[in-house]
Formats: sequence, C-alpha cells, structure tokens
Amino acid sequence: MQAIVCEEPGKLVFKEEERPEIKEGYAQIKIRRIGVCGTDLHAFEGTQPYFNYPRILGHELSGDLVETGGAKGFHKGDVVTFIPYFNCGFCIACRSGKPNCCVKIDVCGVHIDGGMTEYLNVPAYSLVHGAGLSYDELALVEPLAIGAHSIRLADVTPGEFILVIGAGPIGLGIMEFARIAGGKIIAMDLNAGRLEFCRDRLKVDHIINVSTENVLERLSVITKKDMPSVVIDATGSLKAINEGFQYMAHGARYVLVGLQKGEISLSHPEFHRREAKLMSSRNANREDFEHVITSMKKGLVKPANYITHRIPLSRVKDEFENWLDPANGVIKAIIEVD
Repeated sequence: MQAIVCEEPGKLVFKEEERPEIKEGYAQIKIRRIGVCGTDLHAFEGTQPYFNYPRILGHELSGDLVETGGAKGFHKGDVVTFIPYFNCGFCIACRSGKPNCCVKIDVCGVHIDGGMTEYLNVPAYSLVHGAGLSYDELALVEPLAIGAHSIRLADVTPGEFILVIGAGPIGLGIMEFARIAGGKIIAMDLNAGRLEFCRDRLKVDHIINVSTENVLERLSVITKKDMPSVVIDATGSLKAINEGFQYMAHGARYVLVGLQKGEISLSHPEFHRREAKLMSSRNANREDFEHVITSMKKGLVKPANYITHRIPLSRVKDEFENWLDPANGVIKAIIEVD
C-alpha cells in the first residue's frame, strides 16, 4: 500500500508499505478521506512541538471498517471515524475521565504513524460510528471536536462575548460551537480573507483585523467597555498568546488551544486583579465527538463550508507546500483515497 512519509522538515516522500496485519484489540480501517490540519502543516515546516521524524502524517480520517477488533456494535463495512488520541486507560488523567491528556498519550500522526495511507490499524475502543454522515463530514469531526472541547471547558453561557484569536480551521470550529452555546462571537485575525469567511459563511457577530484596527478600542466598543468574558487563542503564536491577557474582562476565562514551544509571560498584578482563569484545552473526548456529529446531523454545522481544496493521495507531495501559503485561501484541504 502507498503511504506519505514526512522524512524531515520540508520533505515528503511516497513509500510502499506493507498492509498492517490484523492484531487483537485493533480495528482496521480502509482510509477514504484525510483532512489536512495545522499539525500536519507545522510538522512539514518543522515547527510542531512533540514531533519526531520520519512520520506518516494524518489524523483527521474517515473510511470503511475492514476488521472490527471486537468492538461492540460495529460491523465490517461500516463507515467510521475514530478518536486519534490513544490513551493508556490507567494513569491519573484516564482515571479522572480525561483520556485526552493521558500521561502516556500517543496521538496518531504525531507520536506514532498516522493515516496518510490506505489502511490503518487503530485501537478498537477508539472507533466512532459514522451515524449516516459522509466520508467528507466524518473527516471533519476531529478538528471540530477540538473546538467543541474548548467551549465545554470554558463553560460558555448564552450572551457572553467570546473572543476567538485566530481564524484558521481550529478557530473556526471554536466559533461554531461558541455560537451553538449561545455566545456572541468576536473573530480576530490578520488575514482579511479568513475574517470575511467568518462574517459571510459562519455569520459571526464581529470581526477585528489585527493588522488594521486598534484591538483594545474595538473590543471596548463591542462589549460596551466590559471586554470579553472568554478569550480563546487558536493561533499558537507566542505574541498573540501574550497579548491575549490584556483583552480579558474581570472574572474572564482564557483558554489556550494553540500550542507554543516557548514560555508565555503575563503581568501578575493585571491577571490577579481580574481573578482570571487560565486553562489549556488539549485534544477532545468522546462526548465532544458525539456533540459534533449530533450538531452536523441537526444542520447546526455545515461541513461543506470548510472544504476549499481537494486532491487525490497521488498529488499530495506536489501540492502540500502550497497549502502553507495564506494567499491560496486554504481553509480545509481534503485528500481522497481510492
């Protein structure tokens, strides 16, 4: 079978790999769709934390179930996706119902080889029913679940102002589930095209272009001087993360979804007087996946809004680097596997 391997930053190669053997406790999926995410692109750039080379990329996946691995309620031929964060089941995080931040977590396509290939073995416990959704829709469940998880963690309530910093695919998912939770969304980015997408496709309440507007003044006007009660960073930019502290209302929650290699800094007196909360949001849990699937089936989220580029597996090596260029307008690229 064919697989795409990121051998080192900037270098993708096609390799012929053996189809994985069936192992006890593991299901096997014939991959049909692969969503390309920021993690994949950052790995190609060489800027992804916790990443080792060489690596088969890909964890936003959907396909046909070839072997069930003994998973209850699943049958050969089912259309499925899966939760790509493989956990140990025994550590303090797993015992506390937080397998998304397992002490020994293996993220598919990051810590272990992923799904830019034709067949993939996954732990049977990670399978998620397709629930009648298409391959395209199921390939978008995982990135949207990351957004849903951050909103659940922030405990968003109706009527709150939610500032989402970063209008990439993860930021857009955060906005969708903030809207579903009843929040009033403020999208902030320096890419005018993505901000237009937020306004025109996602119908967000307010947009702010960092490169052309005074952010503090605009936030003060929008919130009638209160400032946002929830701030969520989806950029992973150290500069953006550090600046985000000044945008919080008193009593606000600041959630870091984007991941940064460096150390963040803040004014302790300013943070303290707000009695603010700082949280990290990592991956997602099964209830977040189920929330996304239910929202899709109800029409609250329209996956077709996101897919801007589509290519077969055979063209990935030629096109991948182009998706890094903001001028190409990539929101979500989908790879099709025959």
